[in-house]
Parts: sequence; C-alpha cells; structure tokens
Amino acid sequence: MPPTTTTTEFRLGSAPGGLPEIGHAMEFQKRPLEFITSLAPYGDLVQFRLGPTPVYLVRHTELIQEMLRNTQTFDKGGEIFEKSRAFFGNGLASSKDETHRRQRPLVQPSMHVRRIAEYVEVMCDEAVNVTGTWAEGESFDVTPAMQALTTGVTARTMFSTGGGPDAIAEVQHCLPTILRGVYTRMTAPEEMIEQLPAAEKEEFDDALTRLHGLVDKIIEDYRSAGADRGDAMSMMLSARNEDGEGLTDQEIHDNVMNLFSGGVETTASSLAWTFHLLAEHPEVERRMHEELDEVLDGRAPTNDDLNRLQFTRRVFTETLRMYPPVWLVSRTTPDEAELGGHTIPAESTLMYSPYVVHRNPEVFDDPDTFDPDRWLPERMRTHPRGAMIPFGAGRRKCLADNFAMTEGVLALAIIGSRWRLRHAPGTTVTTHVAATLGPGPLPMTPEARRSGVDPASTG
Repeated sequence: MPPTTTTTEFRLGSAPGGLPEIGHAMEFQKRPLEFITSLAPYGDLVQFRLGPTPVYLVRHTELIQEMLRNTQTFDKGGEIFEKSRAFFGNGLASSKDETHRRQRPLVQPSMHVRRIAEYVEVMCDEAVNVTGTWAEGESFDVTPAMQALTTGVTARTMFSTGGGPDAIAEVQHCLPTILRGVYTRMTAPEEMIEQLPAAEKEEFDDALTRLHGLVDKIIEDYRSAGADRGDAMSMMLSARNEDGEGLTDQEIHDNVMNLFSGGVETTASSLAWTFHLLAEHPEVERRMHEELDEVLDGRAPTNDDLNRLQFTRRVFTETLRMYPPVWLVSRTTPDEAELGGHTIPAESTLMYSPYVVHRNPEVFDDPDTFDPDRWLPERMRTHPRGAMIPFGAGRRKCLADNFAMTEGVLALAIIGSRWRLRHAPGTTVTTHVAATLGPGPLPMTPEARRSGVDPASTG
C-alpha cells in the first residue's frame, strides 16, 4: 500500500504491565473504560495484549480516519472479530470488505432517508405505547423501557407483519442475553470462557437458538407470501444488483441479526443516558421543553418537524458524544500495513474507541461537560476532522445512522412533550460496559408536564 501521507509524527507505545498467558485481559475485562483511557500517555498507537493476541489501540483522530477510509488494508477480521461473526453471521456489520461491497447496495435502500420518513409514524407510535403505562410519581427503570421502545421500532420497521407482539417479546427476551454473551466471548481468553457457569452458557445458547429460529421463520413466511409489505424485510427480499442477483436467505438472516444487534440496545442506551443527563442539567431540559412546546404544542411530531427540533437534536447528539453506545470497534490487517509511519504486522488486531476520542481534551473542549450547544454550526467548525464518530466513518459507516438519529429525536419529542423524568431517591448511576455502553439500572420518576401527546394524533 502507499505510505501514509502526513506531516504529523505519531508515537507508537506499549501498555505497561500484563500477565503471562492472559496479557492485559484481566484489566480489560474488569475496568475496560479505565484501562483504555489510561493508555493515553503511551502514544497515539498503543499495543497491549488480550491473551496471546497483540492488539493496537488507535487513539489519534487522523489515524482512526486513515484506518476507516482504507477498508481493504484495515478490514473487519481477526480473532476477536471472528468470535462475534460466529454468532451474528456475515451481514454488513460483520462481513469482510469484499462481501460488504456486494451486500451494502442491496441492504442500503431499506435505510434510505425517504424510507426512514415512512418509519416516523411507527417510531412515534412505539414511544406513545411505551409511555402509556407511566403514572406520575411511580418510579420505573428507564433502561428496559427504552429497550422496549427501540425493540418495537426495529421489529416493526424490519418486518411489519412478522409475528406481531409475540415476535417483539421474543426479541426483547433473547437479545440482551445474546449481546452480553457475545461481548464476553469476544473479549475473554478461552480459559476464562470455559469457566463460565453452566447455567449462563445454557441461557446464552437457548437465546441464540430461539432468535435464529424466529428470524428464519419470518423470512420463510415472507418468501411464501411474496407480497411487498413496505418494510425492510420486503426490500431486502426484492433487492437486485446490476447483474440481477439478490440476497440469499442466509444473507438476509445475517443482516437482520446485525440490525437487531446494532439497532436495539444502542439507541435505547443513548435515550436512557439522555434522560439521566437532562435530569442533571435542568437548564438544558428547560430549553428542550420550550422548543418542544413551541414546535409541537402537545401534538405528535411528524417528519416535517425534525428540522425544526434543532436543540432537541443537539441534546441527543451531545449524549452520543459523551456516551457513544458502540464504545469499541476493531479492525485487522490481512497483510503487513503502515499506519502513522509505523509498520503493523500482518494479521494484527487494531481497535479504536469513540468513547476515548470523544472524552479527549485535545479533541473537545471541556469534554466531560454536557453542552449541546457545542453542536451549533459555528462551534462545530472548531472540532478536528473526524472527531465525532459514534457511527464510525468511511464506506463502513453505520447504515442506520439517520434511522437512529430520527428515532432518538422523535422519542425525546414524544416523551419530553408530556413528561419530566427525575432520578428516584437513592439512585446511583453507574456505567455498564458490555457490547454497548449503557447506564445499567436507572430508576426514574415521571412528573407530568401537560396533558401529553394524544395517541390518536400519531395516525
């Protein structure tokens, strides 16, 4: 490959410590955010070990962008990645570059901006459904509530008539167990996985079998019916490339698993974090409520309202900066490569962390401060290129980034128009690190602001 073109001198370093056989795996497992954040003094590119596997943490934004732009040199793969692909198959998020190039044009229309506009009614409807059981003064856990919301949205936009409420309930039951289990199996050495309790292994295997079976049954039903139902499943079944080739049933299955793994807990975690941050910053909350009252006046938002809810969008964007749900991403080098002027051996694993980048004071001023106005156009120009990467970048940027932003802003609009959420007494908020970066249990108490959104107004 051609050498990296840069005038910056990037430092290569090594993480201190590490144990024989397992390297830094114990530190990474117990305190992952603290561990990767602690590597800042050791370079722009820092090597550590997970078991016998050497890993490079790519810290500098220029190097991250270089890696994400060059998808053939820095491909999906490596030992850690292959562990994930064993469970999620060969969809867009988990396939190698060659397969991704073929599949993306076939899957992408299901997430086109025009298609997302057709999903707005479903997104609003699910937000109203989830909040319909809330009662003023009665505390509830926001995290599973937001997971219920995003599961309903993802399932209904993916397969509008595939299994109904029972299918949604099955996804809600299985997916958290699968994501926890896959994360453990991705990051822990084999000897640590072998020591997992038998009941935990059985629960993981059962959840995976059930979700695979559900997806296969829905695909079979859609194939048999042969009707265009206007949802993502119908679009994937009918999509053809210039040679008239479509996706196989297995490819559709794998992409559904990818969309579930990337579309439910990620947005749910971001919404839960947003309500936590709003409760801690009443002035920001007040400004958001004022915008919602001015733009919506109690009615449900429409697609046309999204451009008018600028502050609400900045609130959600700032949450994604502070708590990016996908906090760690990996790549591999099929052949020897160069990055930042340093040679990277073939078959190396590289990682970058949106959390580390977004909290770096050399990248963002006052990075630990919740400041939605840092996303005003005039202030955004001061951010380094590629500094904000909650959805990745380059050709493999998350396919559903616009979907997630639309879903997040609409959910904040529906909920914020009616409710103000406050931490329940005695609540201690902790950061739960797994496949996604969530707040864990988050008991909050709703306070009514107004009569709320009329469910009939969502159409």
